[in-house]
Amino acid sequence: MFIMMKGSELRNIPRIRTIVQCGFLFFTLFIGWRFYLFFLWAMGKSAVHVPRPPAVEGFLPIGALVGLKRLFVTGSYDMVHPAGLTILLAAIAVAFVARKGFCGWICPVGALSNLAERTGRRLKIIRKTPRMLDIALSSIKYLLLFFFVAIIFFRMPPEAIVSFHGSTYNVVADAKMLLFFLAPSLLAGGVTLFLLLLSFVVVNPWCRWLCPYGALLGMVALVSPVRIVRDDQACIKCQKCDRSCPAAIPVSTRQAVRDNGCVGCMACVSACPVPGCLKVKAAHSSIHPLAIVAAGLLLFFIFWIWARLSGHWVTEIPDHLFQELYPRLRSFGHPSY
Repeated sequence: MFIMMKGSELRNIPRIRTIVQCGFLFFTLFIGWRFYLFFLWAMGKSAVHVPRPPAVEGFLPIGALVGLKRLFVTGSYDMVHPAGLTILLAAIAVAFVARKGFCGWICPVGALSNLAERTGRRLKIIRKTPRMLDIALSSIKYLLLFFFVAIIFFRMPPEAIVSFHGSTYNVVADAKMLLFFLAPSLLAGGVTLFLLLLSFVVVNPWCRWLCPYGALLGMVALVSPVRIVRDDQACIKCQKCDRSCPAAIPVSTRQAVRDNGCVGCMACVSACPVPGCLKVKAAHSSIHPLAIVAAGLLLFFIFWIWARLSGHWVTEIPDHLFQELYPRLRSFGHPSY
């Protein structure tokens, strides 16, 4: 079955990935627009009330980490930004089932990085980063992750977690994030522009070097039973797998790809010209690459359905409270503990 599908479905994986990524990207833009309309209403700048889209909480990953600790320590769900915690839990589950499938197929930043990479390749301006430099720069995202984990999981006691969730700052965190995008500081705007331009020259610099969220999912993926296995005898050393990998993993030198940078995009399997040379395995069984991708996407949607049905998706904060707080959001500073 695997070999029979090589000439058709496997070659189409990059195209399928682009379609899926763009679908999530457009949905994210739609959610952002809906939240902006809600923000205008809450600020008193529009008479039209647009319901606040819960999925906007996906832009609050640090708050979701705080919610994750609260869930572990107290067993209670963060009902101020429940969708944010649900998205984090879903991403972690997907990382176990489909490597860093959230990064490779769902994340809108990953989608933009992928589009920038493809444009850079067409313009022939993509440059390869030396392996040792790539490893050194990759350590930054783990340092950032360690910083957030140290503060949230080791320095914030349970009562501080509960207090933070109930703070005015946390309630208006979504609006503060919106202002960051609408009116970034000179430094933030400059860094964002630099990373955007760099993405046309270097493959996925943000994802590979700086994203602490991706670092967390990569650590989960390390214990995943799913990996890509290379048949050394069948391999012709063409290195097409290496050149196709958005995480710059030297697949052609691996017997099995277990790297925590693997985003589960299956680009290497698609690029390999030798049928059966690269296979996806879970435990000791070979699985079609698209089956793994489908399982990861299905699991993500199962979390969303569960959250919707169980009441863990929509915030308990009433709209009129947002209407009271948003006009004063610049006056709310981060609470100290």
